[in-house]
Amino acid sequence: MVSVKALLLLTLGSITLALPPPLPFPLPLNALIEKRQCVESCGSTCYYQSTINAAVSKGCSYLQSNQQVGTGNYPHVYNNYEGFDFAANSPYYEFPILHSFQPYTGGSPGPDRVVFTGGCALQGLITHTGASGNNFLEC
Repeated sequence: MVSVKALLLLTLGSITLALPPPLPFPLPLNALIEKRQCVESCGSTCYYQSTINAAVSKGCSYLQSNQQVGTGNYPHVYNNYEGFDFAANSPYYEFPILHSFQPYTGGSPGPDRVVFTGGCALQGLITHTGASGNNFLEC
């Protein structure tokens, strides 16, 4: 006859074997932050790559369909009066990127912008936050 203790050990042993292998410790950084990693900060707002991509995509969609939205008529040409060093040549276009992480469709544009080329290549993020007048600073 099997004792209760032996039965309990046998049951616990089978449960342990059914568990997945333990995770490595410490966890690899990419396991902790996969898609929600801050890649760019404008002022106190940290933007994810997916949010940046969505803003460029939305702005580029308007540009390619020859449409503009909002009182600032976005997207519009960004003249780069500040002289930022972008990878591609002008013309550049600016389009709002919002603190709500939703694509801009009109209304208040907030202080932050994505800058992209006519070919929809991201050049950088700029912000009015901390800049004087209507100037921009790089994020």
